[in-house]
Amino acid sequence: MTRFSRLAYAAALIVAAPVFASSAMADSLRFAHFVAPTHTLTEAIVTPLTEGVAPTGLEIRTYPAGELGAGPAEQYIRAVQGVADIVWGLPGYTSSQFPLSMLTEWPGALPDGMSGADFLWNGWDAGVLQGEYPATVPLALWTAEPAVLVTRSKPVHTPADLAGLKIRVSSAVSGQIVQALGAIPVQMPAGDVYNALQTGLVDGVVIGSSGISDFRYDEVLGHVTTGIPLGNQSFFVVANAARLARLPADQRAALESVSGRVLSNHAEQLWNAKGEAAVDALRARGNGTVIDLTPDEIAAFDGILLPLTAAAVEAEGAADALAAMQGAQ
Repeated sequence: MTRFSRLAYAAALIVAAPVFASSAMADSLRFAHFVAPTHTLTEAIVTPLTEGVAPTGLEIRTYPAGELGAGPAEQYIRAVQGVADIVWGLPGYTSSQFPLSMLTEWPGALPDGMSGADFLWNGWDAGVLQGEYPATVPLALWTAEPAVLVTRSKPVHTPADLAGLKIRVSSAVSGQIVQALGAIPVQMPAGDVYNALQTGLVDGVVIGSSGISDFRYDEVLGHVTTGIPLGNQSFFVVANAARLARLPADQRAALESVSGRVLSNHAEQLWNAKGEAAVDALRARGNGTVIDLTPDEIAAFDGILLPLTAAAVEAEGAADALAAMQGAQ
């Protein structure tokens, strides 16, 4: 069964929430997100989707930077309620809804050599993730590059170096990780971090390295530490299931053909390339801006964080789901 073959069933299960009447024509879908058009999302997701369906007459109109509603945490509900037809969001902003999608954020959960996109789509294909995406159909599921620690001024080589620092996190999972390392988690949207770093409201941030250039943190950071097992932030692009069900068959087929696992891996590759370029640019500064931990230094973090992952998987009852996502089933 394909993702789109469950549209009619999913549409019948739309929650009894207010549904906004669409003034858009039948051949137009509204894609809402909360970042600037220059963000990696445009090249990675928006352009391939838009160009891929255009030959069928289906238009995807993009509304960036919160034009259809401010607030990254509300992205998913905008798709459910029909405020937008397609949205980009982060499971971490509403962590309680996405415990299995957020397994990518736990240190060591994603096997070496496996993309986050394959990890997540393995879970979808195995029937593990469907319950986390009610009333929608995922068009893309993927992860950012491995998270790094950005600090305003203090170099970090050991867990002890983090004691008492205020570190911005994007999810409940990264909050637990930061706490385990002795720091104080502060949750805020990525777009607010620039000023928070600049003014000292936070001492650092856990984020994929692509975010350094996407959000211009390179202008206000002091150091970036690589090698700490901080997991991989996950992303989704989902479409309102009822809205897709009303599309003509050829347009649904076109949208399905340009979405899914292939699009997700394409997005992840661009995220990784952007992240590598951001770190390389910082390395060119010299002066110890980039701190690449040694194997012994990494082992000190592993000793704290890998048991944390094992305990979280057991507490969530997620061992079978994790095995399916890792391709072990």
